[in-house]
Amino acid sequence: MITPAAIVSTAAIAALGILCVALLITVWRVVVGPSLPDRILALDMLTGIAIGFIAVVAVRTGFSLYIDIAIALGLVGFLATVAFARFVLSRGTVGDAGSGTRRRGK
Repeated sequence: MITPAAIVSTAAIAALGILCVALLITVWRVVVGPSLPDRILALDMLTGIAIGFIAVVAVRTGFSLYIDIAIALGLVGFLATVAFARFVLSRGTVGDAGSGTRRRGK
C-alpha cells in the first residue's frame, strides 16, 4: 500500500523536474530573447519559477518559513517587473534591444 508521504514525495520530485525544465527554457528566453520586453517577461517568469522551487522545498521539508520567503520574493519580483516596464516605456521603443534605434518625438 502506498502511503500519503510517498505520494507527496513522488509529487515533489515530479514538480522539481518540471520546474527544472521550465527554468532551462526560461533562461534560454532571457539569453536569446528577440526583444527587451521578451527578456523582461522571462525574468518575471524566473521569479515565478523560483517561488515554485521554494514552495516545493517547503512542502518536502515541512519548514513553513520558506513560504514567507516565497511571498517576499513575489513582492520583490513584482516591483522589479514594474521598474523594468517603466524603463521600457521611458525608452520609447519596444524593438530589439541591440538595434540602438530610438523613436524621436515629433
